[in-house]
Amino acid sequence: MNTFKIDKKSTKLIAHAGLCGLETENTAAGFVAAGSRSYYGIETDVHVTKDRRIIALHNSNLLAMSGVDMEVSEHTLAELQSVPLYDRCFFNSMEDYGLQPQQGVHRADLRVPTLEDYINICKKYDKIAVPELKDPMTPEEIALVADTVRRLGYLDNTVFISFHWENLTALRNLLPQQTVQFLTGEGMDFTDAFLDRLAACGFDADIHIFTVTKELIDRFHARGIKVNVWTVDWPDRAEQVAGWGADYITTNILE
Repeated sequence: MNTFKIDKKSTKLIAHAGLCGLETENTAAGFVAAGSRSYYGIETDVHVTKDRRIIALHNSNLLAMSGVDMEVSEHTLAELQSVPLYDRCFFNSMEDYGLQPQQGVHRADLRVPTLEDYINICKKYDKIAVPELKDPMTPEEIALVADTVRRLGYLDNTVFISFHWENLTALRNLLPQQTVQFLTGEGMDFTDAFLDRLAACGFDADIHIFTVTKELIDRFHARGIKVNVWTVDWPDRAEQVAGWGADYITTNILE
């Protein structure tokens, strides 16, 4: 197994959830797989445990990753890390390549990593960290995330992203100069007023692959807003978006 190579032009590639086209998402194995390749950055999702530790996990429950029904907020880090995760890979266009998503079996070395694990791997491989503040978080929880990254000396190499405007606002209250990107979903209406609001706040943008156009990228760039396009697993589509001048592309499998 390996990544699919593309002509990315000047666009920087972000490995989604580690590199979940090759390894289980949001695991140390996935972070190392991305770190040892040419990616500019590594994205992950973060949640807060019962004992106030920050972990990397897509959902707020371990069920989909392990078969064990454990709500993150109701369990300690030690309890969550006692459960082995599935050995699996997945990316959006697997069926286009004649492949099927792999569920596999539990793998003993796959456990829920901490934010510290993730940042330290990004640091070791000199990659930009892109943590997503996944669910609505309290200011105290966001401060915990920010303090963890600060303590590890990696704020200058970190871009925080979120679908929740309030998460990014709370983060900026703590770190006024921190780079952030506002995530948008498929089919969003990008009015001039919305773009002006992003620019006024100094937020960059994460745009869904099924929504992005060259005209839209140009409108963002005209306001000084950088554009990340997510999640792109089709080589021809990625090369098209790179040709349109996207600053970043987030992908599960392309390199």
